[in-house]
Amino acid sequence: MNLLKEFDERDLASIGRQLHAVAAKMFPICRSITGNGIRQTLDIIKQYIPIQTFEVPSGTPVFDWTVPKEWNIRDAYIKFPGGPRVVDFQNNNLHVMNYSMPVRGTMPLSELKPHLFSLPDRPEWIPYRTSYYQPNWGFCLSHTQLLRLEDRDYEVFIDATLEDGHLTYGEYYSPGSSSEEILISCHACHPSLANDNLSGLVVATFLADLLSKQDLRYSYRFVFIPGTIGAITWLALNQEKVKSIRHGLVLTGVGDKGGFHYKKSRRGDTGIDHAAAHVMKHCGEVAEVLNFSPYGYDERQYCSPGFNLPVGCLMRSVWGTFPEYHSSADNLDFIHPLQLARSLRACVGIVNVLENNSRYRNLNPYCEPQLGKRNLYRSTGGESIGTEVSARLWVLNFSDGENTLLDIAERSDLPFTTISDAAELLCQGGLLSPIVDDDLSETAPDVSCSQKISINRTVADATAAKRAGTKAQ
Repeated sequence: MNLLKEFDERDLASIGRQLHAVAAKMFPICRSITGNGIRQTLDIIKQYIPIQTFEVPSGTPVFDWTVPKEWNIRDAYIKFPGGPRVVDFQNNNLHVMNYSMPVRGTMPLSELKPHLFSLPDRPEWIPYRTSYYQPNWGFCLSHTQLLRLEDRDYEVFIDATLEDGHLTYGEYYSPGSSSEEILISCHACHPSLANDNLSGLVVATFLADLLSKQDLRYSYRFVFIPGTIGAITWLALNQEKVKSIRHGLVLTGVGDKGGFHYKKSRRGDTGIDHAAAHVMKHCGEVAEVLNFSPYGYDERQYCSPGFNLPVGCLMRSVWGTFPEYHSSADNLDFIHPLQLARSLRACVGIVNVLENNSRYRNLNPYCEPQLGKRNLYRSTGGESIGTEVSARLWVLNFSDGENTLLDIAERSDLPFTTISDAAELLCQGGLLSPIVDDDLSETAPDVSCSQKISINRTVADATAAKRAGTKAQ
């Protein structure tokens, strides 16, 4: 099974247009870490893959955090008393600081200004700002708009609610022949920002749909979650599932024109790290592999020391390094159909390596076997050997039961697909045999009883935690 070869038979431009169209459908929604916006987004994803949604009540303790109150917004504006709106949430949902408290009143500009945010160096762009865990309110506007505000009274209105509710996340599970899992995680909490992270959401959705039609070795779990608090909540409530994760990938910012960046897991030498690095090398684009750092996206949570999962992060331009980051310039024009499609192709390439990476044994290890009589060598001598023949020789020489196909691909500097195809051909020729029941997956560190926290979906019950043999915190 060569997933990448099958993918490359499809029209990349058409795939890109489909990906961009789904992102455009999601773009107008005002998402946050809780609320109806993320539910609406998950409903769109349900049109493509049968995800299951989960609702976790506000107040639920999740490790050192607590699930926050649910935030929903209907309208917001700044206007002259009795006059037109000068800042209007209906025109752009970035105009309101995410998680703003409800406000209604009239105030002078001097009182309003501490609650206004702009980007002086990008005067036409609207910034994206949040205040999830500190009660506050605010408006974001272009610096040009800010400078035009007259020194007078303004009506200020934010029609929002912040009350007990739920944190919502989505999950899709696609079973393979093994119960061992590959985790794909995307944050789904940002409002109208296209690259961060509608690009990751649509690529993950299409990847899930593609894999659901395949007979696969691993099982796949896709989670669509609010950033940070969503990953923490998922980990807290799914500690048994965590034990099955052998590889993982966080997808974010994969639609812009920047080159690929793969950020390694905390361990730095896991199967996903080697597979992703190999695909980056042979993807045909500028790509860079980065060492792990304890900031960024939800790989921070999956790679926290108590879990230390083999989870890396795939992105194009690194967060915070491009001017459009967290601003209204991260719009549908900033993400490109072809880049989305190529990002999906990179994901397929990584999965292809993980699915097909195995060890083999050369059944004729004493000197080279005669490939010519098996029609596995060129018919005329004297000329340089081609890539396919070279791959066969590499596979034969290094299939000693110790080296994996990925090891051989790296040693030979040939694409994994070329090495994998050679191995399949040599097996058919009776020269190679796979190592049966070969386990190349990463073992997830066990979360010891002293590290576990019993989670009740409605109430943190210290007595119940004690009965379960855990230490309440």
